[in-house]
Amino acid sequence: MPHPSSPHLSSHPRIGRRSFLGLLGAGATTLAVGGAAPSWAADPLPRPVVTGDAALARLMAGNARWAEGKPEARDPMAGRDARARAQYPIAAIISCADSRIAPELAFDQGPGEVFVVRLAGNFANDDGIASLEYAVAVLGVPLVMVLGHSGCGAVSATIDVIRNGTILPGHLPGLIDAMRPGIEPVVLSSATGRPAADLLADATIGNVRHTLSTLADATPVLSQAIADERVKAVGGVYDIATGKVTLV
Repeated sequence: MPHPSSPHLSSHPRIGRRSFLGLLGAGATTLAVGGAAPSWAADPLPRPVVTGDAALARLMAGNARWAEGKPEARDPMAGRDARARAQYPIAAIISCADSRIAPELAFDQGPGEVFVVRLAGNFANDDGIASLEYAVAVLGVPLVMVLGHSGCGAVSATIDVIRNGTILPGHLPGLIDAMRPGIEPVVLSSATGRPAADLLADATIGNVRHTLSTLADATPVLSQAIADERVKAVGGVYDIATGKVTLV
């Protein structure tokens, strides 16, 4: 089923970043529970109804195809005119910026089907949360996923800083600080001499779970949508070697 997509929010002449954030702070909850959308968010096409469970099943079925090397044959240009008028993604995914993983490919989805927020370490900062709030409150996604991956350099660097006090250049310390809460407990509880690969895998899961917790506490939009079970929130880890996603 094609999912048309709309122009970028920033291209709309009637709403800027501050106006959008103001909407989320004051009125997005109304949108999320079915209130009338403002004129700039009006749907020119009918909105498909997809539950969080159905969206997750669809993503995991697509990942199974990807891992087996049997992705669906699709024309990426098909439906482009419809996507210029509206977008109906079935999920919002916050994932790492690592070049070896692209959620659209990993879940074998076409253009307009997933709303993706990417940054190294797949943690949730204010900008990422605001992006997910837009996906939930305005686009109506029923599923939010936090997606980590095997061999994550950002997780490995955080482990190194925690264990060895390594000082990183530039803005990297800020990234480490954002990831530390989910990773430090795993590192501190890890037995001495434990294989580095095992620690990295567990720290990756810890980071995913901490990000999920951050989203569940992000008031008022995400926290309410998740608590009311209007949005399903899940975590997963993508294995670069096999292409498989494991839910955690």
